[in-house]
Amino acid sequence: MNESLIAAVLCALTTVGAVAWAVRERMRAAAAELRIEMLGEQSALVAAQLTQSATGVAEAILKKNEDAIHNREQLTQARLEAQLKPVAESLQKFQDHVALVEKARIEETGGLKEQIAALLLASTATQDEARKLSSALRRGAGVQGRWGEQTLRNVLDRAGLSHRYDFDEQATTDTDEGRRRPDVTVKLPGGGVFVIDAKCSLNAFLELQEAGDEAGRDAAGLRHVQSVRAHVQGLSAKAYWDQFENSPDFVAMFVPLDSAMAAALDRAPDLMTEAMDRRVVIVTPTTLFALCKAVVYGWRVEEQAANAQKIIEVGRELYKRVAVMSGHAGALGKTLEQAVGRYNQFVGSLETQVLTQARRFEELKVDHEGRKVEQLDPLDTAVRPLIKLAPDNPPQVRLVAGDES
Repeated sequence: MNESLIAAVLCALTTVGAVAWAVRERMRAAAAELRIEMLGEQSALVAAQLTQSATGVAEAILKKNEDAIHNREQLTQARLEAQLKPVAESLQKFQDHVALVEKARIEETGGLKEQIAALLLASTATQDEARKLSSALRRGAGVQGRWGEQTLRNVLDRAGLSHRYDFDEQATTDTDEGRRRPDVTVKLPGGGVFVIDAKCSLNAFLELQEAGDEAGRDAAGLRHVQSVRAHVQGLSAKAYWDQFENSPDFVAMFVPLDSAMAAALDRAPDLMTEAMDRRVVIVTPTTLFALCKAVVYGWRVEEQAANAQKIIEVGRELYKRVAVMSGHAGALGKTLEQAVGRYNQFVGSLETQVLTQARRFEELKVDHEGRKVEQLDPLDTAVRPLIKLAPDNPPQVRLVAGDES
């Protein structure tokens, strides 16, 4: 029983101890929880304070960074503007230059358009005039002949030949075959004359220009060559070179269009040689101008030769007159020498015969009112003779007629 009681007491003690331990542990746990809650509240407070401080610091840092970034951006922008300012100025100048160039281009384009329009009008007018000329030339041989004669007259005038002085028109000649009238006779230096004929027909050439196909052009070109060749044969038969004295043995056949002659030579390259064999020289405005320029040069040379002969005659007459004048100069020199000699004789006589006697008045103290007898010196200067025109030393003069360069 005691053991049971002891066991119960022990069990009760054990239970009380366990309960006390449990209560104590519960109190410790509560105290721990309380401390944890307090620590949590303190941590929250500290965290709140830290968060508030960190936010302020962060805001300050952000503001400082923003200010630094803003200042840096302004500095960078200022530097960039300073670096880009020359580029901007260059771009502005380039833009202004482009604007001026564009303005000039527009003006030039407008002027070019006006010139093109004027050129088109001139071309149209030229075409109209060409059609009128072609129509007029188709009216008959008389119209072509008058036009060719006028063209020939213009070429002669441009070359420097004067009408009725250097060439004659429609000069009449009498031959065994009858009376003939060449269109123009050109006078040559030395009395020569050569004949120019301007009656070449251009009907076939006009048809050649208006032909629409190759066959038509070939046919018209062949007729044009035959027309030129027939005119060459007719001129050769007239033998104008036998009707004038001192005339070269050829006659000039004038074709008033260089293109007409080129068209004939394109289909008959030997046409010029054939004409020369018949003593006919085919000329166009270009080649006739050169030929007449040669004639003008010949007249100029002849005139220079005539002037040179006149110069020789004038020189001879001038030499004669100079010789007469030199004779008068020599006579004047001799007269001056005689006058100097007479003067020296007079001075010698005055000095030896008169002045010595007059000075005795000074020795006798005669009042001469302050006047003195001046001493006269003889003249020693001789008259220069004309040595180069002396009879024993004639001048070497040679007059030669020279050409003017």
